Amino acid sequence: MKYVDGFVVPVPRRKLSAYRRMAKYAGKIWLEYGALEYVECVADDVKPGKVTSFPQSVKLKKGEVVVFSYIVYRSRGQRDRIMKKIMVEPRFKKYMDPKNMPFDGKRMFWGGFKTMVKY
Repeated sequence: MKYVDGFVVPVPRRKLSAYRRMAKYAGKIWLEYGALEYVECVADDVKPGKVTSFPQSVKLKKGEVVVFSYIVYRSRGQRDRIMKKIMVEPRFKKYMDPKNMPFDGKRMFWGGFKTMVKY
């Protein structure tokens, strides 16, 4: 079964174009290193919940939108090998600096997931 990294990020609407440029650039690098899919999605129908929700999870502020992203790999091992390369990739290094991120990285969350069911 495939392995998936998932990310949720609050992005200021005024920086959404910059985020999109970064994501397109990043996606090309991930695919170059062997990822099977790289997907970025902007919230269209997410509302605050009573207990939790996508907006609450990132402490969404006025003027921001939630972005949900995922990257698909053949396996956890492949993901670990690719991430090791990404962390030292000179073409992506500028986005590793919080000052160059078009979002607040402190409110981003992510994790790796084993595929459980797939059709």
